[in-house]
Amino acid sequence: MPTETAADCLICRKHRGEVPVPGGAIAQDDLVYAGHAQIRLGQTTAYLGYLMVEPKRHAPGLQHLREDEARALGSWVARLSRALVAVERADHVYAFVLGDQVAHVHVHVVARYPGAPAEYRGPRVDEWPEAPRGGPAEIEALCERLREWLASDAAAETPGR
Repeated sequence: MPTETAADCLICRKHRGEVPVPGGAIAQDDLVYAGHAQIRLGQTTAYLGYLMVEPKRHAPGLQHLREDEARALGSWVARLSRALVAVERADHVYAFVLGDQVAHVHVHVVARYPGAPAEYRGPRVDEWPEAPRGGPAEIEALCERLREWLASDAAAETPGR
């Protein structure tokens, strides 16, 4: 795993507002930031419903999380998974951590849409050619739908508290 400091960490830079985030923050609290994944270099669209949930404090791996961060991270992953099912009609939501490219914990929370063939399930779900994709405007609209659902989800507990 690469080693980085908070000063040069891509995710920390994103949290400081130095790196643009399509759609802005979907949710955040004192411990956790959640947003949509960026459009990959060389592409003009992104797989819609590919979220990233990250601790705000620089933590290179899961083993570096404090207990309060781990609880908040897990709570946001579950809540955003429910939002993807409710808002985007995902038939399944994946959550995984790789950590090979960026040394800052980030949980991939990814919607799987109805009709996804078996060969595109799991970590390859975003390679499915028929999956919903969009540019900045579509990402912003999706993020706004998720923010609205989260705001109206009165029954949900406040994550991280």
